[in-house]
Amino acid sequence: MAEQPIALRPPEHRVERRAIGLWALQSVFGFAILSGLILTAYLIFDSARSWLGPILVVVVVWGAVVTVVMPVWRYAVHRWEVTDDAVYAVSGWVVREWRVAPISRIQTVDTTRGPLEQALRLATLEVTTASSRGPIKVTGIDATVAAQVAAELAKITQRTPGDAT
Repeated sequence: MAEQPIALRPPEHRVERRAIGLWALQSVFGFAILSGLILTAYLIFDSARSWLGPILVVVVVWGAVVTVVMPVWRYAVHRWEVTDDAVYAVSGWVVREWRVAPISRIQTVDTTRGPLEQALRLATLEVTTASSRGPIKVTGIDATVAAQVAAELAKITQRTPGDAT
């Protein structure tokens, strides 16, 4: 009997609402560094002020728009689900990426928590397969849920036959 192919379908779970804050903070920090570098150059190089000033204004305005819009948009898009057959994930905000990893192809399962994620009690679940597209990353999961999912995936993959390549 042939195994049924795993269908690409919308995953069931949303990421945590706190992920909006994570993405907003990451955006603020990134644009603050970029704006700071441009401002420093503006203050140091008198001859470049005529063109650095407008660039600084554009970066600050664009940073404000991205910081307000991007986190909410990503929250609306990002979804994930783990079943006995596969890991499903949808991510992105400009370009949406739909990923599915059959359980039999999983090589490693990791959780990571950067400083901002730790402060917000969030984690990133990373499921690695032999795919050339790289691991499936689900950012913005509650840290406790991510640990439970990683443990459950470890159990599922141990009892699932496959070559994990």
